[in-house]
Amino acid sequence: MTGLKKTPNLTIMRFNLRPFDFFLLVLMWGLLSTPQVTQAQFYENFEGEPTTEWRTRTGDGDTQSSIAFRGGYGRITVDARQDRRNVWWAIMETTVSDDLDLERLAGDGYELRVEARIRSNSAPKRVNLHLNTQRTTDFHSHLMEFDIPDTDHWHTISMTTRGFDGRPGDTVNGHLALMDWGRDQFWVDVDYYRVDVVAADEAGPDKGEQVVYPPPKPEPDQFSVVLSPAEAGMIDREYEDVNLSGWRDGEKPVLTTDATKTILLRWDLEEFRGMKADDYGMLELHPYSYYQAFDTGLHAFDHVRLVEILGGKENWIREEVTWQQFTGGAEPDELYNTQMIVDIDMPKQNGSLIRLHIPRPVIQRMLDGTTKGIAIYPLGAMQASFHLGAAQTDQAPQLYFNPVE
Repeated sequence: MTGLKKTPNLTIMRFNLRPFDFFLLVLMWGLLSTPQVTQAQFYENFEGEPTTEWRTRTGDGDTQSSIAFRGGYGRITVDARQDRRNVWWAIMETTVSDDLDLERLAGDGYELRVEARIRSNSAPKRVNLHLNTQRTTDFHSHLMEFDIPDTDHWHTISMTTRGFDGRPGDTVNGHLALMDWGRDQFWVDVDYYRVDVVAADEAGPDKGEQVVYPPPKPEPDQFSVVLSPAEAGMIDREYEDVNLSGWRDGEKPVLTTDATKTILLRWDLEEFRGMKADDYGMLELHPYSYYQAFDTGLHAFDHVRLVEILGGKENWIREEVTWQQFTGGAEPDELYNTQMIVDIDMPKQNGSLIRLHIPRPVIQRMLDGTTKGIAIYPLGAMQASFHLGAAQTDQAPQLYFNPVE
């Protein structure tokens, strides 16, 4: 009975506040629990005419881009149907510094946070957010890529800078970019775009599936699982009904890609279904030989591209697979994620080991079975061969990752 009598008294002591006192208490709690930002911030919600001028430009490939504003969002549209090699980029950008407290930003412990809410008509794909000034020379700094997994939902993404050099009088620009999405028409809708000055130690975690760019260099001892492919094969568009399992240099079996040939790799990951990928993984390749054209003036003409296999014949085997069998008559862009995992700048010396950073979302899609393997093909007039190796040999392609329950 004693406990029952005390309960109402405690209730009165806790809540017997005048309305104005209660309002002040709630306001103070909100201020203490919210990341510190300046009152001056950039915020564009695309309701009506934009508050600043938005610009778009493209590069590297043969593309056109445009920006439109409709129904409470901005849309960047890219027409890449004429881009033969899919090496383009396109950005929408605006100047944000007029609404930022650059004096505070220049002080110790302050950074910029850029955030956007977006949706796209193609997935899985990556976009990036970037901030710069008129003094920026390294345009990979203060840039973060984000994996967008579907076309059905809006996704909120954000990046907080580290060591951003912004001063009073600077022009600060913010952008959203698409890159190498494929040879088609694409769009990204932006519900809002904001940039805040934040206290770095109070900013809290960023939002979205971040993919660091440039990626960190992976090392084998970072990973708990190492797997050779269940199958490693080749298909040839020119000879679509021919199986190439006998492809070799003399007595040495190799995997070769060139203008018509594609390398296919797949792994048996059934035992990892339902697990989560803990951070990024790594693919290890052992080059055998390659030939390439120099001084063409074409961007990435000497690169080899890795893409996710999303369709095609499942459970193909090296001794039987052909172009026709694997594709079933479909075009490769219908079977692959048309945005690359990574492009390889082939090493200058034959035989140099290649270790490639594989983003966490790609590893996750492989564990889930959405991604069914990796395809490798060149971006220019080149031929590249890799050691096939036998399973468990040190020259076989190897996939490294860390799964968690």
